[in-house]
Parts: sequence; structure tokens; C-alpha cells
Amino acid sequence: MAAAAERTDELVREYLLFRGFTGALKQLDAEIKADREKGFRADKIVEQLQQFIQSYDLAALRDYWNYLDRRLFSRLEDVYRPTVNKLKTSLFRYYLVYTVQTNRNDKAQEFFLKQASELQNQVEWKDWFVLPFLPTPESNPAFATYFSRQWADTFTVSLHNFLSVLFQCMHILLVSEEYFSLLILNFDAECQRSALLQEENDILRQKLFALQAETYRMKKEELQQQEEEESVVHHRLPVYVSNMDRLGDSELDMTRSQRSTAHSLQSRGGFLSSLLSQGKKGPSRPALMTGVSPTQAGGILLGKKEPSNHQSTKGKEVATGCKDVKSQLPGLTTSEPSSVLQRQRRLQDHGKERKELLSKVTSQGQSVEKKTEIGATEAETSPELHTEQSETLTKASASSTEAGGVRQEQPFIVLSQEEYGEHHSSIMHCRVDCSGRRVASLDVDGVIKVWSFNPMMQTKASSISKSPLLSLEWATKRDRLLLLGSGVGTVRLYDTEAKKNLCEINIDEDMPRILSLACSPSGASFVCSAAAPSLITQLDLAAADTGGRGMNQVPGKLLLWDTKTMKQQLQFSLEPEPIATNCTAFNHNGNLLVTGAADGIIRLFDMQQHECALSWTAHDGEVYSVEFSYDENTVYSIGEDGKFIQWNIHKSGSKVSEYGLPMDATGPFVLSGYSGYKQVQVPRGRLFAFDSEGNYMLTCSSTGGIIYKLNNDEKILESCLSLGGHRAPVVTVDWCTAMDCGTCLTASMDGKIKLTTLLAQKP
Repeated sequence: MAAAAERTDELVREYLLFRGFTGALKQLDAEIKADREKGFRADKIVEQLQQFIQSYDLAALRDYWNYLDRRLFSRLEDVYRPTVNKLKTSLFRYYLVYTVQTNRNDKAQEFFLKQASELQNQVEWKDWFVLPFLPTPESNPAFATYFSRQWADTFTVSLHNFLSVLFQCMHILLVSEEYFSLLILNFDAECQRSALLQEENDILRQKLFALQAETYRMKKEELQQQEEEESVVHHRLPVYVSNMDRLGDSELDMTRSQRSTAHSLQSRGGFLSSLLSQGKKGPSRPALMTGVSPTQAGGILLGKKEPSNHQSTKGKEVATGCKDVKSQLPGLTTSEPSSVLQRQRRLQDHGKERKELLSKVTSQGQSVEKKTEIGATEAETSPELHTEQSETLTKASASSTEAGGVRQEQPFIVLSQEEYGEHHSSIMHCRVDCSGRRVASLDVDGVIKVWSFNPMMQTKASSISKSPLLSLEWATKRDRLLLLGSGVGTVRLYDTEAKKNLCEINIDEDMPRILSLACSPSGASFVCSAAAPSLITQLDLAAADTGGRGMNQVPGKLLLWDTKTMKQQLQFSLEPEPIATNCTAFNHNGNLLVTGAADGIIRLFDMQQHECALSWTAHDGEVYSVEFSYDENTVYSIGEDGKFIQWNIHKSGSKVSEYGLPMDATGPFVLSGYSGYKQVQVPRGRLFAFDSEGNYMLTCSSTGGIIYKLNNDEKILESCLSLGGHRAPVVTVDWCTAMDCGTCLTASMDGKIKLTTLLAQKP
């Protein structure tokens, strides 16, 4: 019964909190605290009676018993009335014995004076009026039994058992309990049904992303095929070009017939082949095509238009070649002056026409120009050089094939990248809720945006804080609620659906900066880190330029608050001295809490004992961000010294691995502009996040997020994927791991948030 009543109280409290009835909620808490029935808990009622006895408050004792008689005992059947009377008599005797044992005879006499009219006619009290006047009542046979410890314990247990059975057997209360139980069972059934629907939606969403990825891959392959087909350009040449080719063939045939008469004709034949190799050669001349493939010959035909200086140089070479031919063929010039000169003039005229034509044709495509340049170069080089270039191209193509294989083995496929641009100043925090459906983002101007990205990007709620905000955290059980920590010592509970503040609590006036908030996975409590004012402001450029460390080492507190009552439960002990805590994180069940402080120390707290279990110096400078690993046997941290370190939580201060990160991944983050403008932002949000299996890590960079592979034996991190897309430094990241199609969030100093959807390629 007590459990059902307590759970119903919790449901009513959550309903009032959901509706925003804060006044009714406070009144409910006050009335529950003053509840005389103690939530139908027998132990609490017995404890209350004992408190009245120990404080000698006879009036309160009588009033409370009369209330129980009216409220509970009067509803019993008449057969239980003698038992109630015996318990009342034993209770008053217990009070008298306690007064005598504590030497308060005045209280015993007061009891008989006030109760005489009621007790004087009762037979069981006839011998008790002499009790205050006995010197040693505990040795009197009539009262010795009541002064024993055994009788007191027996009475207490009997009263407790009677009340427990009463709460279980009363008709009205039993009906109420059945109603409450039915209500709670229906609530649990609805929760289970909602969870099943959510899982089904996640599975369907995953299938949808997989189909989109397959469609994207097929379209990409079709585009590649079209590009390959379009890259092979077929040109129709005019008729006079074909005639020019036939002219070149006849001249070459004549040259070959004259090669036996003079040795100098060999050089002339080579010179002509270099000029006429642009023509389409027939199969009857295999000797002249040595070292030139058909592709290269086609490339020469579709030659690239060269610059003017190169054309003039080539013209000079042609003229020089003509002179050399004339000088090497004196006999031929003497014997056949008319035919040779005529042939040379015709070749020169046709060469000019061919250059003009090809210069127009080759201006139609850039891809054809590149192939032409390679083909022309190969045609002009020697066979030995051509062979070396062929081997080089073969090696290059092999290496590119290998590189293509590596690209195909990337662990993630980028499905899409979208931008959320509703902020107009630098982002401080950007977090996805537990369900993976909504994102909460906070900028340095105090603007809070709550937005969804599936199926489309849409702003759900927007709020502007009058006081500066420093921290943000989603509530775990009620993922519609946000915890907001300010710079004036307050924590605000914001309802993202009702778009209003439910309550605001003051933490500590002396420590106004709420640096970190972490809600336990159970949702029952949250951890709040409060710190004194910083020695430097966030935009103190002079201090940032000096690079001095320890400027944030100010006193701080680490507090545990109840989420439902919004009251402080306890304050953690920070050794060796109270220090500002920059970051906090729970493990999956909330039994462990890891924190990183400004003194460079990581502390691991046992949340069942509420004490520090381990602590060690982790970084030279402040600890900026800390998270548990996937198996929760280690923790990862990023510090001011630019190191990313993995620690074994079973051995204090034992490093598992250590890596160096660039400055744009650890901060402070710097954004420069015109006229010497410079904005510096110290890390506030999460600096790294893991995928669903903890094998990959997303970090910040100057142009976007970078994904690294973890769990390797190398001393440097292996970069797997660069998300990019930013023009300003990325200052915080998050990775939603609700599905295989993970969603990466990267937020930058220009107020832009990139949402990149990835598909994990599992082997």
C-alpha cells in the first residue's frame, strides 16, 4: 500500500510539473511533508509516536493517537476494538515507564493529573497511580515486566505489525490500492507500447537510410558512367582534312621508295612522319608507328593549342628541319628540283591548315586537352623515353587503384550534410537528447534553440536569457526538459514543449558560475558544478595571448541536487582543496561520476557512497573535457596541454594511451577578422564524442569535425574522415548514436551548426 501511494504521489508530482503548476507542486510537497498518515507507512507512524514520547509531549501524543483512531481504527470491525484499546493502554504505559527511567517524575505526575478523569474508572490503571511515588518501581513485581527491554521491543513490534496488517486489510484502502495499481499497470503498459513503437520507428528509419544510401550509390555510379562516356569525344573532320591525310600517305610512300637510293632519306622520312603522324595511318605502315599507340595517335590528332611562344619555337624548329633536309639531299635537289620543292611547299601549306583546324577543335573540352597534351608529348619523345613514361603511368594507375581500394574501406559513408543557421554568435553548447530526435544549442549571447532534424530541420523552441548562460544539459527521463546553468549562480529548468521556465533555483551567491551540469541516467538527480568568478573574462584577449595557465583555478563546489524536488542533497568533498570543476559525466547506470577540474585533476566518485573513490593528476593545466569509454573500464580526457589521454579507472593514474592533438581541437579557440579583430573562446562544451561502439572519435578542428580511429597500437591517431563544411573554428561536437546512421553535430564560432548523417559500414 505504501509503495502504491508513494508511486501515485510521484505521478501527481510529475503531472503538476508537466503542466507547469509550480504553486500546486510546492503545496503538494508541503502537505506530503506534513502528512499525518506518513504515506501509509507503519514504520513512519511508530517513529512519530516515539518522537512524541521522547520529547514528553503528552498533548501531541494524545492528539495523534486520536487522529489515528478517527481516521483508521474507527473503520475496523468491532471485533478489533479490544486490540486497539490494549495498544492504547500499552502506549501510555510506555510513556510512563520512559518518564520514570529518565527521572522525570514531574512528567509522570502531570500524566495522571491530565488523564485521571479518563483512567480512574478503568481496572487496568488501578495500580498505576502509585507509580510516581515508588522509590524503585523497576524492582516492584507489579511493574518489573514493563521496565524490561523485552517488553518495550515487543510492544513496538506489535504496534508496527498491527498497522501494517491494517493498511493491507481495510476495505476502503484496499479499493484505493487496487485502483492505484490498475492505474500504474496501465501507465507501465503505455510506456512499454511507446518503447516498442520507438524501436520500430528506429528500425524503419535505419532501413530508410540504408535505401537512401543504396540509391545514392547507384546514382553516383550512373553519373560516373555517363562522365566516362562523355569523356570519349568523337569529332567530324572536314573533307579536306581527309584528303590531306591521303596526300600525306602518298608522299610517305614515295619517300619509302626513295629510301634505298640515299641514306639521307631516312632523316627526311623521320621528319615527315613527325609532321604527318597526326593523320590516320593505315595498317600497311606498321614500321612507322613504332612506340606510338593508337590512343596516342588519336591524342596527337586532337592536339592542344599551345601558347604563342611555343608555336613560334616549333615553327623555328620546322624551318630548321627544312633547311637540314635541303642540305642533306643535294643529289635529290639537283636531279629532281621541281618535284621535291613542290612536295615541300604542299606539305608546309597543309601543315599550316592542320594547325589552324586542330587549334579550333581542341578548344571544346578540358578533358580532351589533357589527353592531347600527354599524347603529343609521347609522340615527340624517343621510344626509350616513351617506354619509361608508360611504366610510370602504369605504376601511377596501380597506385591510384590501390588508393581507390582504401577509400572504399572507409568506416563511414557521408549521406548528407545540413546546416542550422539560426544562431548569430559563437556556439557554446550543442547537445542531442536521449531519443536522438531533438537538439539543444546555446550561444554566447544567451540564445537557446531547440530544433529537430528528422524528417526536416525545424526550430521547436527559442528563448533568450537575460543573464549569461554557461552550461546546458538534457534531463534524462523527461527529455523535454532542459537544465540551464547561468553566470549569476542560478540553475533553470526549462520546458521545451511548453516553452517556459518551470522553476529557477539559487545555488550560491559567492560562486555564481555554473560551469557544468550532468543529469544521472535514472533522472532522479543531477550534479552541478559552481565556481567563483574567473580571474579573466572570456574575451580578455591580452590574457589569452600570453598563454598563461591556471587562470581559472578559483574555488568551486560540486553539488548533488534532487531533480523532482529541486533541493540540494549533498556537497561532494574535493581534495586537496575546493576547485572549479569544468566537466562532469556519468556512466551508463549512474553509479560512477567522473569530473575534470581546473587544477588538472580527474576525480572518480562513487555515487552510492557519495564519496571520491579515485583521483589523479591528469594534465598540465585545466581538464577541458572527460568521458567514459564504451566498456567503462577507462576514461578519456582532453586538457589544456593539448593531450588526449586514456586512463585506467581500476588503477589510479595509470595511462593506457596518450596522443597529441592540434590546438584547434583543444582550444582556446581563436577567430580573427578585419582590422585586427580577434575573438577568443575558452572550451565550454563537449570537445569529443564517440560512435555507438566506441571505436571512433569525433573532435573539433578549424574547418570542421574530424573522425579518428581508436583502439590501435600506434602512437598517433589515425584520421578516418574529415567532415568539413565550416569557415570558423569548431568549438563543440556531439555524436548521436541512436541508430547505425549516426548523426554528427559540429558547431563553430560563427554560429553555424553542421549536421552530418553518416552510415556505418560494418564488416
